[in-house]
Amino acid sequence: MSLQTTLAANAALLLSKANVVGVGIGIKVKGGRKTDKPCITVLVAEKLPLQALAPADVVPKFIAGYPTDVITGGPFQALALLQGTKAAAPGTSIGHYRITAGTFGAVVYDQRNSTPLILSNNHVLANSSNGRDHRAYIGDPILHPGPSDGGRLPDSLIAKLTRFQVLNFLAADHQTATWQNSLATQLTNLVDAAVAEPLPDKLLEPEILGIGPVTGTREAELDLPVQKSGRTTGVTQGIILLLNAAVRVSYGSAGMAIFTDQIISDIPSAPGDSGSLVVDNERRAVGLLFAGGGGLTVCNPISHVERLLQIRMLPA
Repeated sequence: MSLQTTLAANAALLLSKANVVGVGIGIKVKGGRKTDKPCITVLVAEKLPLQALAPADVVPKFIAGYPTDVITGGPFQALALLQGTKAAAPGTSIGHYRITAGTFGAVVYDQRNSTPLILSNNHVLANSSNGRDHRAYIGDPILHPGPSDGGRLPDSLIAKLTRFQVLNFLAADHQTATWQNSLATQLTNLVDAAVAEPLPDKLLEPEILGIGPVTGTREAELDLPVQKSGRTTGVTQGIILLLNAAVRVSYGSAGMAIFTDQIISDIPSAPGDSGSLVVDNERRAVGLLFAGGGGLTVCNPISHVERLLQIRMLPA
């Protein structure tokens, strides 16, 4: 059985353990140094001594012959908040009229007609909507800057919500069976993403603030250097730590959600950075930042974002 298949088969059980907030494929660290061995990395909110854990909550040293590693990170929460430049450029404040503020991630293009669109998260542009909860509607006003940064109707109206990938939230009961059932029935999420179409009189600056223009896309790799430009922490750099990660993410009053096949990095981020585009050193899009905690940041793979939102990063 491959490492990826082993991770998928054991993700629900690992997530059900006390203190575990995520799992993914990483590189084994021993004695403070990285080895050359891929492993199943388990993210915990706090490292606890074995005697403080129930036997069922102990992470085994090996799973199906693959080594495990336990590192601290999380708990994760969606990073919409709390800089601001007046330019309508990626890296600046934006948000649905009913939220606080997030980040304008990138100018992207509709796959059908090449219309320029604003890319960010569902919880930034669509108020964490599951599509049935009346939290957001297609055509809703999008403000630049976001409301927490002084955005007000009608002066700050820059765009209208065009489409979003709905978010699937867990029931209030977060017991082991719920995690396992959610993964088994596909009540999980691949992206927290949405796009908005700018008003006809609003011009968008395609270059990401402090980084420059997007040059294309690429798949994530372990140890890949990456960077982002966010509304709160500006331009920050880091590396990719985990691939194929499954994590649970808090959306406050909206609920708790499980995401699978995610990218985890050590890029510094803070509330308000949600929606930032994560790129490599050649400015190729790698992922869409949406959550963080405990010094780690969680991103949707850009290939999922493009496919599910029917967009492309560069014009045709």
